[in-house]
Amino acid sequence: MRQNNDFEEIVTGRRSVRVYDETVKISKEEMTAILEEAVLAPSSVNLQPWRFVVAESDEAKAKLRPLIRFNTRQNDTSAAMILIFGDLECYVYAEEIYNQAFLSGKMPEQIKNQQLEMIVPLYESLTKSEMSQVVAIDGSLAAMQLMLTARSYGYDTNPIGGFEKDKLAEAFGLDPKRYLPLMIVSIGKMKEPGFESVRLPIDKIAEWK
Repeated sequence: MRQNNDFEEIVTGRRSVRVYDETVKISKEEMTAILEEAVLAPSSVNLQPWRFVVAESDEAKAKLRPLIRFNTRQNDTSAAMILIFGDLECYVYAEEIYNQAFLSGKMPEQIKNQQLEMIVPLYESLTKSEMSQVVAIDGSLAAMQLMLTARSYGYDTNPIGGFEKDKLAEAFGLDPKRYLPLMIVSIGKMKEPGFESVRLPIDKIAEWK
């Protein structure tokens, strides 16, 4: 259930939390609601290449533990570790996505057909390196939206990039040639607050021309 609709507090109060209340679990229904809002994030030509594995059971966390290097506190105490992958063959869902857009009245049939004729061959022609860049950007947008959504539901998160990327997909039954590990996000109820941090001033990182 959503607990916070204060956008300013959600954004400015976010911290990377590493220690959670181990007694707090998140129901499948609530996690589904969080993910449903997370995937409202934009993606290139709406191909939605993000894929999630919600590691919440003791068995799944035990499998993950040796793969996450120095991030074991998050794994041991969080309600779940959300593994985010990029689907390098996301274009196979293009027809399903665009048909759904057409049938729901969000896209004219002519535009649907034009998009499919253009997008699928283009994506099929991309190299693995080019596709990796696409899914990494799109997956990161979903991850950030996931973290903000989680705060609105009263949970905290920590984005994790330190893990064995060459082993993660196969460990959880995914094809490592197709699914690119992007990030792991721990989620749960904060037990120890995350550190406050500082940001560079805008005049150092932005220019007006």
